Amino acid sequence: MPAWHGQVVTTEWLTPTLVRVVLGGEGLAGFAVPDDTDTYVNVAIPPAAAPYDAIFSPADVRESHSKETWPARRRYTVRSWDAVTGLLTLDFVVHGHGAGGPWAAGAKPGDVLVFEGPGSGFHPDPSADWHLLVGDESALPAIAASLEALPAGSHAVVRLVCDGPDYEVPLTCPGELDLVWLHRTGADDDADLLADAVADIEFPEGRVHAFVHGEADEIRAIRRHLISDRGVPRADMSCSPYWRRTMTDEAWRAVKREYVAAMDADVA
Repeated sequence: MPAWHGQVVTTEWLTPTLVRVVLGGEGLAGFAVPDDTDTYVNVAIPPAAAPYDAIFSPADVRESHSKETWPARRRYTVRSWDAVTGLLTLDFVVHGHGAGGPWAAGAKPGDVLVFEGPGSGFHPDPSADWHLLVGDESALPAIAASLEALPAGSHAVVRLVCDGPDYEVPLTCPGELDLVWLHRTGADDDADLLADAVADIEFPEGRVHAFVHGEADEIRAIRRHLISDRGVPRADMSCSPYWRRTMTDEAWRAVKREYVAAMDADVA
């Protein structure tokens, strides 16, 4: 993937834990995104007092600097790209730890963000009879972009979990939108909110195209339900665990490949 860099133009807190960062500048010249709604970039956030410039090549840093000075790598969905103005919008979930969230929380105009990409793999199938989109804050950018890309007259069923009414964001689509926000309470059964909500859906007639992304164990349970209980073909869904409860970003990245393989083996 090629390396790019953008300069912070604006930041905006959408919710108490979701900050929108808009990037621009000459470092985005030639940048383009595919016609997908889960397009992502791999940001590279250097540690404090990194021994290299703010604008750098991640590959060169890995080759010429010790590992403890390498930038932290995180993947973020592109909320929008305006090729006319050259502005790239990314939404960051801020939990007070990790690398991406704290960087975004403190970002100010002129700050530089280096990233590689883009990559992608999902776009709502316009031939589907209806669309199911399920996730949490980490999936919001892709779900919002997917809804906006739906054709007029389409039917979208959306279930999203967040920390309360103040953490909801406006979502719209050109078709019929069945949207339910689920609110965590801090109880142990928060982990079941999404899976229970999906199990309670009265599925519309016809073929569904599903996008199910978010916390690993929640996504795994929903995927198992959709395939085993609802008969949704694997080819008609995109399921990806973005993070895992009780694990740091680094710990999750170390086991994610093995976890995904086990998730895929749950049901054929």
